[in-house]
Order: sequence, then structure tokens, then C-alpha cells
Amino acid sequence: MNAVANRSASAFYIPSLDGIRAAAVLLVFAAHAGLNERVPGNFGVTVFFFLSGYLITTLLRMEWDKRGRISLKDFYLRRALRILPPMYIVLTVASLLTAFGLLQGSLDVGALAAQAVHLSNYYIVANGWWDGRAPGTWIYWSLAVEEHFYLVFPLVYIWLRRHSNRKQQMLVLMGLCALVLAWRFILVFALGAEKDRLYVASDTRVDSILFGCALAVYGNPVLDKVRGSDRWWKYVWLPLGLAGLLVSFLVRGFEFEQVFRYSLQGISLFPLFIVAIRYPDWAFCRILNWRPVKFVGVVSYSFYLMHPTILWAVNQWTSWHPVIQAMAGLALTLSLSTAMYFGVERPMATIRKRLSRIGTAAAKVEMVHSTRNQPRPILQVAESTSN
Repeated sequence: MNAVANRSASAFYIPSLDGIRAAAVLLVFAAHAGLNERVPGNFGVTVFFFLSGYLITTLLRMEWDKRGRISLKDFYLRRALRILPPMYIVLTVASLLTAFGLLQGSLDVGALAAQAVHLSNYYIVANGWWDGRAPGTWIYWSLAVEEHFYLVFPLVYIWLRRHSNRKQQMLVLMGLCALVLAWRFILVFALGAEKDRLYVASDTRVDSILFGCALAVYGNPVLDKVRGSDRWWKYVWLPLGLAGLLVSFLVRGFEFEQVFRYSLQGISLFPLFIVAIRYPDWAFCRILNWRPVKFVGVVSYSFYLMHPTILWAVNQWTSWHPVIQAMAGLALTLSLSTAMYFGVERPMATIRKRLSRIGTAAAKVEMVHSTRNQPRPILQVAESTSN
């Protein structure tokens, strides 16, 4: 049995992942702060999706290896404690500010209800982006995609563990990604679907999460020995992944962007995640592990929830230069998300640890070298609340 499966952990810390979170959320922030034409903010959301699939599947795999089963009750309760408190707090405050006229916008009971029950993405498809919700809370569409994934995927994973080996699990998950790609193809070329239908709907975006799941079940850089030499991953596969991402950013056209872009980005993220996790002290990975960068990653969930509303408020309440507004929005968002982290997220994380089927301690991945000078992960106890 893998060394990881012999250790207990309710949540584990993996070098570089907080840095990846920080990079993703800052991409989204920069786009919303006025650089949408120059910064691929949409890619930041795709990275979050991939990361969610990877982490959740890794945790499920660890639980199965440790216990021989997965507690669905505990899984859903842990997810609720992680996702819902900050989400409902931000939604409530933003809606109250809008109701009292402090934020310009309109509220509609149906739109708010859709947000509250994680259907905001399909509400956007049916009714558009802007009316009926507090300013900035439009981003709840991405939470809806993830919540739909959380609802279904544990059942899928349990079935896969009972009926297939890890390589077969990976092939099934990649097959599902191919089906989603085919579905987008049909929607665009046969049914004439519009951008919003393709961009926010769970059935057209879930493959971005499933790519991360596929990495978690086979070739997982935390749980498995990664095939290939260090040189190949650093100097061949990583450049190819970066080239794939560059193509996804530069190639224009509705059909490519809405049909193929998400698949190309999902495949291209494999070597980036593997290299970032396996070699945290190498090259650009060092930046991902700087303390200030990691801290932004730690508070990234609340940061993501708050930043559009804060940017909207700063723009509405001030007449400053856009650069000054963006800087003020960044400072305010970071301050409030830090307060949310220490006041809400960490206490909820303590409760989640008590509920974990994997154990009561978190784990930290420490890199050691095999006789082939290829790092293997060893879990050691450390605190983490970022899963």
C-alpha cells in the first residue's frame, strides 16, 4: 500500500497549490478590475476547477485506501462547512447593501433563491447576468458548477473504485471529458448555443474539474510515482503544457473558444500541476511558495467571493483613477478576506477535521529522493485549512 495511505490526514498541505490558488484568483481579480481584454481571467476559473477536482479526488482516494469505504454523510458535511458559511455571509451582506441602496442594483427573489440553492449558472442561461442579484454576486455561477460536481462525483468515484483499477478509472474520467467536449461541439455546431450557455452551465464546464480528477487517480504527484525523468517533466512536458495554454489564449474565434479551449487548457494543466507539486523548489515554483503568495492562496476562497462586489462598490463610491480604484479594491478585498479566514474559515476547518474519516491531523508533503533522484511524497503532520 502507498505510504500516503498508511498515514492519517483530514486535510493535507501540498507545496505550490496555495501559490496556484493565488495566481488563479489574482488573474480573475485583474480581469474584473478592468484588464479583461488583456488578462485571461476566465482561465483563472478553469484553474480553480482543475484544482478542486484534483484535491477532492485525492482526499476521496486517501479515505478509501485508509478505510476501505467513503462516508458520503461526512463528505457532504465537510463540503458544506467549507463552502457555505463564507458564501452565505457574502451573499447576505451584498444583498443587504443593495436592498438599502448602498450598492446600485436590483434584487429579485427568484434570482436570490437560485444563488442560495446553487442554480445561479442555469438562471444566468435563462435570464441573463445582471438583473435581480447584488452586484458582484454573479460569480456564484462557478460555485454552482462545483456544487453540482460535489453532489454527484463521490457516487461516481465509489462505483469506479469497486469496478476498476486506477488506470481504468483515469480512462473513464478522460472519456467523460471527451463526452463533454462532444456535447459542446453539438451545442455550437448543431444547436447554435450562445456563449453564456457554454461558459457557465455545469454540463459544459464540468470537464475542467474532471481533468483534475483524472490526475488524482492515476499519476498523482502526491500519491504515485510519476513516470518519466525529471528532465522530461521540466524541459519537455512543462514547455508543451505552456505552449498549449498559449495557443488557448491566442487563438480566437467563437467555435474554438467555446468548444475546444477548455479541453486544451485541461490537458495542458497536467504537466504544470505535476511539476509545481513535485519540484516546489525549482524555478518558477519557488515563487508559488513564497509566504505572501501562499497566504493569498490560503484566503483565496473568500477573496474570490468578495472581490467583484468590492470592486463595484469602490467604483460606485469613488471617482478615483481606475488604477487607484483597483489598488484600493485589492487592499480592501485582502483585508476582509483575511478577516473571513480567521473568523469563519479556520473555525469551520477545525470542525471539519473532527469529522474526517481519514484522521484528525493534517498532512504536509515533504519531498525526498529515491535512488533515481526522483521525489516521492511522504506525509508529515502540519496544519492546513485550504482544502
